[in-house]
Amino acid sequence: MEQVLQQFRARIVEAGAAKSPLRIRGGGSKDWYGQAPRGNVLNTGYYTGIVAYDPTELVITARCGTPLAEIEWALAEQGQMLAFEPPHFGRSATIGGAVASGLSGPRRQAVGALRDFVLGAVLMDGKGEVLHFGGQVMKNVAGYDVARLLTGSLGTLGLLLEVSVKVLPKPLAEASVRFAMHQEDALRHLNNWGGLPLPISASAWEDGVLTVRLSGAQAAVKAAKQKMGGETLPSGDAFWSALREQDSGFFVSSIRGAAGMWRLSVPSAAPPLSLAGEQLIEWGGAQRWLASDMDAAVVRDTVAAVGGHATLFRGGNKRVGVFHPLSAPVAGIHHRLKQSFDPSGIFNPGRMYPDF
Repeated sequence: MEQVLQQFRARIVEAGAAKSPLRIRGGGSKDWYGQAPRGNVLNTGYYTGIVAYDPTELVITARCGTPLAEIEWALAEQGQMLAFEPPHFGRSATIGGAVASGLSGPRRQAVGALRDFVLGAVLMDGKGEVLHFGGQVMKNVAGYDVARLLTGSLGTLGLLLEVSVKVLPKPLAEASVRFAMHQEDALRHLNNWGGLPLPISASAWEDGVLTVRLSGAQAAVKAAKQKMGGETLPSGDAFWSALREQDSGFFVSSIRGAAGMWRLSVPSAAPPLSLAGEQLIEWGGAQRWLASDMDAAVVRDTVAAVGGHATLFRGGNKRVGVFHPLSAPVAGIHHRLKQSFDPSGIFNPGRMYPDF
């Protein structure tokens, strides 16, 4: 793989000298996410392989082009998993793309986001230099924040070469239950349940139905079902997989429709939002999906009023900006980081913000 690294370095140095933008691309399963990609493609899909995996240490290290499916298969062999349940959005999804996008699935409400599981990373910067951040164990904190900082950066800071992430054992038992209730009641129940010792690992409300997944020891799952009630959903695995991959009815109709699909991040206790369109609620009320053709400023002002932010996740008019506008101080930090890692501004320019 050293030859591949030399090829990466040559491309980056050449692009830096010519001020020619590079579009970092792994499997391409998330090409639609963020602002429109620009620049010559730098393909990372052939820099693959699991570098290290010790099930007893609950850590796996892999090169950026390693398919997510390959990693999940290796973990499943040992009864373990990527607990943050990263969405694939296609068979070609890679671990590098998962980290770069920073997206987490339904289990995020119980275990934390992808960023919380990143232990270390190896990055090639805009000068072609290889930088190491963090490590393969939780107690190694050198550069730990920088490694996590790369999560969700959409490749704007450099070429992610390797990543080490913490993994967790798969739960011994799981069950999904459903309840018919309005949005206000669903939010109230989710917040009440959140304060109780219940093994809730995922939740989703859509069209008058609240679905909750319980995960843990057999006795804990059984006791929670008895306490909460509800109707058992036999096809729970299929339901949560479709939700993660956005293959369920709400997302399919939203993606095919003309309206934009917004990802709203709000406090879990926030009340129902007065926004026109269809909504789906996840993560105990903290993540709310909105399919709407409302004005972007109205959507963002409404969400900001309850302490949240809004991302134009799919569709819509990207000229309004995909990601929530940054405050001046935060924007300044972003620009200083970009200048430090990518002084020539060649990596995925404009992918997050037009001037970044």
